[in-house]
Amino acid sequence: MRKLLQIIAVIALMIFVGACRSPVAEQNGEPSGTLIVASKSGDDVYFIDRSSGDVLLVLPTGREPHEVEVSDDGRIAVVCNYGDRQQIGNTLSVYDVKEGKLLRTIDLGEHTRPHGMQWITGTGNILVTAEGSRHLLVVDVVQGEVVQALYTEQDVSHMVAATPCFTRAFVPSIRTGNVTVFDLEGGELLAQVYSGAGAEGIDVHPDGQEVWVTNRADNTITIIDTHSLEVLDVIPCADFPIRAKFTPNGQYFLVSNARSGEIAVFDTKERVQLAAIKLTPPVPEGVDETRYFAEFEETSIPIGLVVPDNRWAYVANTRSDAVSIIDLEDMSITGHFAAGREPDGIHFTPLRPQ
Repeated sequence: MRKLLQIIAVIALMIFVGACRSPVAEQNGEPSGTLIVASKSGDDVYFIDRSSGDVLLVLPTGREPHEVEVSDDGRIAVVCNYGDRQQIGNTLSVYDVKEGKLLRTIDLGEHTRPHGMQWITGTGNILVTAEGSRHLLVVDVVQGEVVQALYTEQDVSHMVAATPCFTRAFVPSIRTGNVTVFDLEGGELLAQVYSGAGAEGIDVHPDGQEVWVTNRADNTITIIDTHSLEVLDVIPCADFPIRAKFTPNGQYFLVSNARSGEIAVFDTKERVQLAAIKLTPPVPEGVDETRYFAEFEETSIPIGLVVPDNRWAYVANTRSDAVSIIDLEDMSITGHFAAGREPDGIHFTPLRPQ
């Protein structure tokens, strides 16, 4: 029965994908651009039309890609190849979005387990965390080389977020719960700020004044002043918050809760949760609702988030092999796109492969 319900869930998801493509486009005047999704178990990256959900292109990556980052002009996409237990990753795959091709593979040498990334706006450089060597790297994507390595002193330095002016960068450590703060201009480690057990997801508010960190073991969010480094607030968020993104206008803060299978949405001014959005599709006709949801929740694990505009957000639903579409006007799931095997990292470009 369990296997049958899982098959039914997949069929329902495929039907829902087709049924919800047109409404998404019609509600917001045809959202354009391309979603770029790392398929962790497929060792490849999917380029998906944001409006239709059609797969435009699939390109190979290194072993077990995790995160995706895109240049500020949308032309270059970078995927970090984290690796698995048998093969430790230490490379970045660099793609030309418009040409739809792999440009180069950057070898990071001793800096293994690359994970979190952020493009340094207006440059050809990218920030990359390397868990294996406990460093935050500055990588020249064009030349394909590491130009700076900043030691975090922390195990499992997982993600990274920088202020809009790129004067400071913040790197949370899952192992210690600390956030390492760097002065990027001077290349100096400024502080270790304790956030909470399992500090992982992170984003800086668009105004640059606050950095919000999700603590997956504590089920909390810690809000830190980016200038004074004072902890301003700690608010609850359950269950197992691991990724986070602000909307471009800074009104909302979205968190993927892997254990509860929900996207939590917070009002950033009031610092209160507004919604908990479940990723499940509708129940197929003739199927017991309670049993169906019990089965489907096992295959609903939200991971990566991208918020291209203030209306729409997209989440990599890793165990369902799908990307779920979130309408932030009514806080609901409006559809799902198929996205390879175990989609994890996700990003967006306004461009489209030719």
